[in-house]
Amino acid sequence: MFIDTHCHLTDRQFEHDIKKVLTFSKECGVKAFITSGYDIASSEKAVEFALQHEGVYASVGVYPEYADLLDEKALLSLERMAQNEKVVAVGEIGLQFSQDCPAKDVQIKAFEKQIELAHYLKKPIVIHARDAMGAIIETLEKNRDKLTFGGTMHCFSGSKESAKRLLDLGLCISVGGVSTFKNASNLKETLEYVPIEKIVLETDCPYLAPHPYRGQRNSPAFIPTIAENLAKIKNLTVDDVARITTNNAQKLFKLGEKDAAQI
Repeated sequence: MFIDTHCHLTDRQFEHDIKKVLTFSKECGVKAFITSGYDIASSEKAVEFALQHEGVYASVGVYPEYADLLDEKALLSLERMAQNEKVVAVGEIGLQFSQDCPAKDVQIKAFEKQIELAHYLKKPIVIHARDAMGAIIETLEKNRDKLTFGGTMHCFSGSKESAKRLLDLGLCISVGGVSTFKNASNLKETLEYVPIEKIVLETDCPYLAPHPYRGQRNSPAFIPTIAENLAKIKNLTVDDVARITTNNAQKLFKLGEKDAAQI
């Protein structure tokens, strides 16, 4: 069994066939899914979707692109949503230092507030980083005492040094389709270093489909393809990768045996 720990099942690319996507993904061995929000509206949709579908859970949070919208009302909304038993994480949250995003200090403040919220809620965080890995790690290290409940570096594509600092903070590395790309040799070397006990799998679908599906709409059904590639990198069997990464995800997101038996 596999778990897709980060996907966007409420994306409009799935609006006409999501039931078929979920059915086929389960047939491929993916039995649980964590669908992610990126602002208040999408987080509410994620929670609603999770409530309507067996085996689907949600993460709620405000993405760095919308950091300037994270006021006290928004934080209260996230806190309210996170009380639902189907909400297993705060995310995706983080930093993105591209031109179309709010100022760096605004992003860092929003990131820290949501780290604090996750700690208060006793939930892990799901972290997004783009052009900002150094600042991400510095912010996490500054808030080390609030990482008690762990988290994942979503769609990780960083260096061995970055991975080491994240692991030292007790975080997991989330491996997706990028790890299968032909130009991802540096990432593959990094993943050789990361212990399999600290890895979870994701698709980030409908984005970033793995090779040989690159350019197509991504789907949770491609998790086994990502697992096969990781098995080669780690010199393990696919069954080992499935078992260990599923166990990692269940522990991190508190998906107990009862939940797993139902999906």
